Amino acid sequence: MTVEEFEEFYAHAVGRLTGQLYVMLGDLHEAQDVVQEAFVRGWSRRRQLDRNGAPEAWIRTVAWRLAVSRWRGRRRSDDAWQRHGGTPSVEGPGPEPVALVSALRELSPRQRRSVVLHYVCDLSVDQIAAETGVSSGTVKTHLHRGRAALADRLTDPADPGGRGGSGGSGDPGGPGDPNASHRSHDSHAEEAPGA
Repeated sequence: MTVEEFEEFYAHAVGRLTGQLYVMLGDLHEAQDVVQEAFVRGWSRRRQLDRNGAPEAWIRTVAWRLAVSRWRGRRRSDDAWQRHGGTPSVEGPGPEPVALVSALRELSPRQRRSVVLHYVCDLSVDQIAAETGVSSGTVKTHLHRGRAALADRLTDPADPGGRGGSGGSGDPGGPGDPNASHRSHDSHAEEAPGA
């Protein structure tokens, strides 16, 4: 990739990648930092980045790995601080996160990453498997569990009639049905399309 191609790639991808990492991490400043660092590393390897390949996936993967490394470093630092009598670190005040980002934070990192790559980045199950280094079946499991957890967290129990409220009489097998995960797929064959 030439300097001009890299600059064009950066201009078109930096905003999208920052948004994707923000949704994965739940922290805009952290997302900006790791995406910038990933682009710096990409710059030094721009000759190897194939424009027709997947340079955006490479940058996203590097940014994700940088974020994970930072989390581990902070955890070790917090543990050492607490062992020596310090108080646990407390996140400073900030604007209330949007409901989706808040709900995504409650997912496991693997579920969150799979959900974001699939629904925000619009990657297929096979593309996610290749990018994350796990099998397609594992990606499907992360997506299934992540969707179920998000449905539980994003459903308003005070709104029994809206979007499958968990406190109401929503469609059998829908997000509001506590027995939905226990039913077999065959039971849904009886339902009318769109029901």
